Amino acid sequence: MVHQAQGLLVQEVAADGELPSRYVLKEQQGRPAAAADAQRAAPSIPTVDVDRLADADAGEADKLRSALASWGLFAVTGHGMTDPFLDAILGAARGFFHLPTEAKQEYSNVVDADDGGRKFQPEGYGVDRVDTDEQVLDWCDRLYLQVRPDDARQLRFWPTHPSDLAELLKEFSVEGEKVAKLVVTAMARCLGFEEGFFLDKVGERMPSYARFTYYPPCPRPDLVHGLKPHTDNSVVTVLLLDEQVGGLQVLKDGSWVDVPVLGDGSGWTRSGAVLSRSKPAFGPAAGGPVRTGPSRLAVLFSGTAPARQKPGPDRRAGQQLTGGEVVTMASAIEGCRL
Repeated sequence: MVHQAQGLLVQEVAADGELPSRYVLKEQQGRPAAAADAQRAAPSIPTVDVDRLADADAGEADKLRSALASWGLFAVTGHGMTDPFLDAILGAARGFFHLPTEAKQEYSNVVDADDGGRKFQPEGYGVDRVDTDEQVLDWCDRLYLQVRPDDARQLRFWPTHPSDLAELLKEFSVEGEKVAKLVVTAMARCLGFEEGFFLDKVGERMPSYARFTYYPPCPRPDLVHGLKPHTDNSVVTVLLLDEQVGGLQVLKDGSWVDVPVLGDGSGWTRSGAVLSRSKPAFGPAAGGPVRTGPSRLAVLFSGTAPARQKPGPDRRAGQQLTGGEVVTMASAIEGCRL
């Protein structure tokens, strides 16, 4: 049995130009706010060159150690993915969410149940699970897929349009896994362990998931969460942002801090790195909420740890909804704040 609100697609709700009460935050949940003070602190978020990490560069290892101790989030350069490749991923993801609803529903996350009814299951297109009438809904639609190991993919949920999306996602999952392994290996070295200490714990068949999250323009972005505050359940989350995206937030010392847009489409990694393009300079921090704007896309890849072997204390990440159309692609991420 699925809740009746499970079929509410935010793109369709947004087309009406109104904000239904199901999406409005309760006062005690905390309303999104422009973090002016946080914007001043954001440029201190560090950058790490994973190519140098692979060579066991001592200076880069010190940067990683500092980043993990102070933020749990850092920008990544030296990952080897080209700008045209990253642009293609962003473009294909946008293309999927711009398809007619009927075409996207072919990959619905509401499926037939054995008892003849319908049930929600994580993979596929739709919204996150709805359990109660009181649940405040996130202002987003999503496409969620297992990408690794290869033989665990449920290809019936993988879109065939745009035609290049599936192959791009497969390639990105391979490259994202390389970045994640470099970071995890370097983390072990920083702590004085053998290089394979953490990788041995998660194994060669570490499950990894991709999540594309679409945030339509919102008439009152100050009243909603695009994706509620959450803790990533992954070992490493790799995030690619295009140059237009703002609003990523991280919880630091009890306050939500705006993470600046990375110049030239750089990326972010949780418990590790964020992908940076050929010119990884930080861009300006995001401003306050706006009602309209160009489509925006972020891409995340992350692998989950076995339930009994999750490393370290969880950290929280989030994004502030800007009011413009926003898309993210995430892997194994739970509840970012927008």
